[in-house]
Amino acid sequence: MLATRAADGDIAAFQLLVERHREVVYRVARRFVGAAEAEDVSQDAFLRAFHRLRGFRHEAPFHSWLLRITHNAALDHLARRRAEPVDPVGIDAEQPADSPLTPATRLEVRERIERLERKLQALTVAHRTVLVLRDVEQLSYQEIAQVTDWPVGSVKGRLHRARREFIALLRANTYDWELPG
Repeated sequence: MLATRAADGDIAAFQLLVERHREVVYRVARRFVGAAEAEDVSQDAFLRAFHRLRGFRHEAPFHSWLLRITHNAALDHLARRRAEPVDPVGIDAEQPADSPLTPATRLEVRERIERLERKLQALTVAHRTVLVLRDVEQLSYQEIAQVTDWPVGSVKGRLHRARREFIALLRANTYDWELPG
């Protein structure tokens, strides 16, 4: 197991763990602190993970343990500095060059994503946390409970309230979203 080898001082094993989890750690960090600070938070999370590997007890998957560290690093960062709106980095890069989307359609998609990100940033940190981990990263309720150190019932309740709050924020500008009233 890579985590055990890394805890025993195998740097190559830790590098493999970083490569394997880099994208999800960055995505989660970006959702909390914005694109400008996500790389710093990601690096902080991996540094914290490296120093705490001996404490990893394998009670949860490494992925969940690492996302908990990422979550805490992002919360610490937010406590030190007010988060700025998230910049949807790379939206054009995600479209293949031979994509059937026209430039106007890509612009519309980008603008919608930017509005979604601004609405997401308007949520409380707890609601943003549970929405990102469940609906974006598709973690189970149990995994979210492990990441956040909340009881599973609290995760479910917060997710319900977060979705309700997010929908209310989206409906505030129904002309943008074409949502039913």
